[in-house]
Amino acid sequence: MSRARDRSVRVFAEEGLNAHLERIAKEAGVGSGTLYRNFPTREVLIEAAYRNELSRLCDAAPGLLAAMPPREALRAWMGRFIDYATAKLGMAEALRAVVGSGVNPYARSHELMMTALTSLLDAATDAGTIRSDIKATDMFAALTGVALASGKPDQREQAERLLDLTLDGLRYGAAG
Repeated sequence: MSRARDRSVRVFAEEGLNAHLERIAKEAGVGSGTLYRNFPTREVLIEAAYRNELSRLCDAAPGLLAAMPPREALRAWMGRFIDYATAKLGMAEALRAVVGSGVNPYARSHELMMTALTSLLDAATDAGTIRSDIKATDMFAALTGVALASGKPDQREQAERLLDLTLDGLRYGAAG
């Protein structure tokens, strides 16, 4: 059902709350009955899709750190954050409906995000490639600002430039 969660993010981002669940089922390669058994309401599917996107973003940090130098891992994660934020902005109407139904899909979002960011920032600081006075909350605020200013798909080039500018700013005063 992870494929249904993946496809639903795109469909809800494109069509909003009125997205047809049959389209999601078809794109995920499952029948409507299978989709409804696993996600009995639209809100349950939206919440699952959001949580899946959040997990993919936050779970990427250790793999990125294992595969590349810390500063590059941080920059790669920053790009993924913009992908996540773009999807979240596209799903805003659908996520509001979930919140309106009494469910809080964001319950652990901040904690997971801070854990991932802290690991990336600590690794880059320890490597001497970024300054040591930046907290995860500072970085989250900067990334959120970039996402709000340039989070639409047609603004991706600008978002990438702003991410590079942010990372350049983190180098100023670095130990290395």
